[in-house]
Amino acid sequence: MLSEQIDAYCERTDFTFWSEPVNALTNAAFLIAALIVWPRTKAVPMARALAVILFVIGLGSFAFHTTATRWGAMADTLPILGFVLLYLFAASRDFLGLRRGQALLACLAFFPFAFACTLIFSHLGLGSSAAYSAVPLLIFLYAFLLGTRAPKIARGLAIGATLLCLSIFLRWLDAPICPALPLGTHFLWHILNATMLGWMIHVYLTHMLEGRAQGR
Repeated sequence: MLSEQIDAYCERTDFTFWSEPVNALTNAAFLIAALIVWPRTKAVPMARALAVILFVIGLGSFAFHTTATRWGAMADTLPILGFVLLYLFAASRDFLGLRRGQALLACLAFFPFAFACTLIFSHLGLGSSAAYSAVPLLIFLYAFLLGTRAPKIARGLAIGATLLCLSIFLRWLDAPICPALPLGTHFLWHILNATMLGWMIHVYLTHMLEGRAQGR
């Protein structure tokens, strides 16, 4: 049932609304990151859409860390999936120069790739954080593919992937460190993840705006 409640993080001690105050309030980082990049997105509709989704990620995650329900978990994870797929489409089309149909195929290919990565990394002890493992691997792959022809983009993507690896590690660390640190580390996942997603929009925006400037 969608109203079923879930105790998933160290900070939560019961099912009251404010049982995860730090985890809940640090979702403001997503809202702040979205508002920071928003003014630059006016001329780039794809970047504007990514900024909107980034804002929604913050709202969805807040809903999950306050209600601790299955519907809250969906409100948390579905916008993240939407961001990943939209960015993958944009990166395939605008970084790699693929046609729209090819970029859509890249998005479809993400699902079996993510499934395989989740299986592998869950067996390696990453737990629920294994579901995110495909994303930094994919970003590193795109950075590698762009290393020669677009080194600036490649560096930006590599920075984003590195931030995400650290973020995923902190998300995983929440449970094992809980006995020693009741606050947990999930709130750091929010802060670093918001920083990383805002950075990824910045990388895309910079590429698109520089391309327009050069075309004048």
